[in-house]
Amino acid sequence: MNIVLLSGGSGKRLWPLSNDVRSKQFIRIFKTDDGEYESMLQRMYRGIRKVDSDANVTIATSKSQASAINNQLGEVVNLSIEPCRRDTFPAIALACSFLHDVKGVGGDEPVVVCPVDPYVDDNYFKALSDLSDMAEKGEYNLNLMGIEPTYPSEKYGYIIPKEAADVSEVLEFKEKPDVATAKSYIEKGALWNGGVFAFKLGYVLNKAHELIDFKDYQDFFDRYEDSNKISFDYAVVEKESSIGVMKYSGIWKDLGTWNTLTEAMNENVIGKGVLNEKCENVHVLNDLDVPVLCMGLKDVVVSASPEGILVSDKEQSSYIKPYVDEFDQQIMFAEKSWGKYQVMDVESEAMTIKVVLNPGHCMNYHSHKNRDEVWVVLSGEGRCVVDGMEQNIKTGDVVTMSAGCRHTVFADTELKLIEVQLGKDITVEDKQKFVLE
Repeated sequence: MNIVLLSGGSGKRLWPLSNDVRSKQFIRIFKTDDGEYESMLQRMYRGIRKVDSDANVTIATSKSQASAINNQLGEVVNLSIEPCRRDTFPAIALACSFLHDVKGVGGDEPVVVCPVDPYVDDNYFKALSDLSDMAEKGEYNLNLMGIEPTYPSEKYGYIIPKEAADVSEVLEFKEKPDVATAKSYIEKGALWNGGVFAFKLGYVLNKAHELIDFKDYQDFFDRYEDSNKISFDYAVVEKESSIGVMKYSGIWKDLGTWNTLTEAMNENVIGKGVLNEKCENVHVLNDLDVPVLCMGLKDVVVSASPEGILVSDKEQSSYIKPYVDEFDQQIMFAEKSWGKYQVMDVESEAMTIKVVLNPGHCMNYHSHKNRDEVWVVLSGEGRCVVDGMEQNIKTGDVVTMSAGCRHTVFADTELKLIEVQLGKDITVEDKQKFVLE
């Protein structure tokens, strides 16, 4: 099975655990059988592999999310990286061009496209495989998964099937309705449009060449910024007459708000937190290393991270985005391909960061023009390279780097550092990468 997972979003509706580089799909909130926590991304990937261990998984994403994906999944998946955001049709078209020109997938092979972040069970992944088979048969040019509604929602578009079978030709599509209209759609057998498509690869490549001027994947990538912002629904779905829909009746939830997210949690507290016996329907998600105590609260979510603290009525938590948009704050934590970091303190001419490198990983070999840096090794062992000179480092060692010098660090074990940045102009843009010879 060839599957493309769409991973995007800025994650402001789940602030403060999400930010511009850690969208909701990267938050680790689902407890696994071994007691560890996994994210929506990890849960989705594991489910696909369970159904098809040989699945060819490609994640269509932005450059800002690539490090987090590699951190959580390793380098076992293909990444089709958008140079800039251009909506779902260019993103899917670029991923299809990547599959064809880089990975050698044939034009007659089926491809399934779906979001990376729905909350689903094993039946969903089996349905993705069935949808792939449906596309391979070729009865319809385009094949959709229709989610059987559990209530009349105003949040989703609706698919009206021609008949009430498990697989049917699509009669028409309806935009997001009000509740009364949604009820009338459901009475006609309408299904939610969950954003899941399947087709033969050549079908979308042909559509892409009709709408976008490019020769091959590399040419497309280099000229991607010139692509029009257009959704897959508008560019393809609304103009296609040969569309089939497969009904899916299993678990499917869009965990886009704190209210819906906490409904899917199997415990009330993640991180350090205590609820007294008077609390009702209260959830705490705490990324900080300090305790949160809740007493006598009802229908409340409390979420804490280095970027802020949210205390909200669960229903009201759906409306946080305009308030978060007003915050002018730098990224305080992120997952990278080599590990993770957390900003601990910010001064006018200094920044202190805790860095954790995973065993066997390293930072890029780089330099900074406008700041000095000091590394203090908290724990672990590794090697640092400063201007071509390599030395072993261990707990308690201090490494000093002046502005302009090239440096990197390798982790032989898990390596924890405190990095102090010193300078009048400390920015993420002040970084030049080099090849380490």
